[in-house]
Amino acid sequence: MAEATVEIKNKLGLHLRAASALAQAASGFKAKIMIGRGKEQVSAKSVTSLITLGAELGVKLKVRAEGEDAREAVETVKALFADRFGEE
Repeated sequence: MAEATVEIKNKLGLHLRAASALAQAASGFKAKIMIGRGKEQVSAKSVTSLITLGAELGVKLKVRAEGEDAREAVETVKALFADRFGEE
């Protein structure tokens, strides 16, 4: 298991394009990857679920992965957030 906290740094937040990029990256891993805030945790592999988080600029989310490639999965998700999903 691996986990980290990420912050949304792109102006548009976790909108459709960013959620799609995240889901596509997460789908490349065998690990179960969950992301969310508070009690609301969703699959990072589901674009629809990611959009329901309503995460905007400045929001901090917890990423948690379980499985054989969990650590690599979390590092990949962290990199996407740090790079602002390539938007800015």
